[in-house]
Amino acid sequence: MKIAMLNGPRDLQIEEHALDTSHLKPHQIWVRTRISALKIGTDRGNYEGAENVPGAPDYPRWVGDSNLGIIEGVGEAVSRFSVGDRVISRYPHQSEYVAHEDEVIVKVEDGVDDEDAVYAHLYTLSALCYYKPQFQPGENVAVVGLGVLGLGAVGLGPCLGARVVGIANSPVRMEMAQRMGAHACYMSDDPDLSEKLDTFTHGEGIDLVILTANPWPAFRTACQIVRVNGRVGVVSLPGRGEPPLDFNPLDMRWFYSKGISLIAINGKAGYLYPPEQGDRRQWETMCRFTLDQMKEGKLEPKRLITHRMHYSEINTAYEMIYHREKNMMGVIFNW
Repeated sequence: MKIAMLNGPRDLQIEEHALDTSHLKPHQIWVRTRISALKIGTDRGNYEGAENVPGAPDYPRWVGDSNLGIIEGVGEAVSRFSVGDRVISRYPHQSEYVAHEDEVIVKVEDGVDDEDAVYAHLYTLSALCYYKPQFQPGENVAVVGLGVLGLGAVGLGPCLGARVVGIANSPVRMEMAQRMGAHACYMSDDPDLSEKLDTFTHGEGIDLVILTANPWPAFRTACQIVRVNGRVGVVSLPGRGEPPLDFNPLDMRWFYSKGISLIAINGKAGYLYPPEQGDRRQWETMCRFTLDQMKEGKLEPKRLITHRMHYSEINTAYEMIYHREKNMMGVIFNW
């Protein structure tokens, strides 16, 4: 089995690891990877050696968490899957793996393109950016940070009933947000941003800001543009890898005086009307919803794919994101 392992900052190697696929336990499945996807923001921070995210393993560690593969074998007691099923998982960039059938692995139905489905887990996190802050259909939503995760939030917004505006840091990202279905898109440094948002919302203001960008200036923008008593859903790691702040992130002007809510997009999203069985907000259920939007043609992550590469070129791809190439967005590795 081939797997991409990070042995230290910018020290990424494809390694050969042993994998026993001939003696599956009763509830195990064997999956051979078809493609995996690169998450530019998170994977770049991991690759360049930014400070550890709580709970992240030390070196050497795997990289990536968007994997689409085909089931090649199942244990005798497996009931959820069959040989030949396509599945998506949060397994790393690796050629194959053996997993327990009860892990967060979701079957992909016919009618969903591989290059859309591989992003389903990531776009489910984009959906959580709406669910956790208790989004209501008809609200005005601004997405600050238009990487793959932020563009997923842009694409999902119309599916959920949001009026979405993208806040970009480059014309390239503005164009991508528009391709994903943003109702409007503006540059974050636009001197007329406040007036344009006021026009976009008919004077009602931005109800929810989804913050996916790490830099502190993006945090400040999010707090500035949200309306009084609005919410900011924070799915980024504010200030990761940056020098100490030159401003107060909880400045009275933005936080106390506006009465805004800062909500960490982490953990589970509570459901107001829990069913008798299961959980409407459990990850697999949300992921199936995301896949349904893809099947219906309402959500197409593959529109953003800019690079399709063989897995042996993984170092090249990571160096490109390290150097922050703005024209690089969706990256698919073929295994």
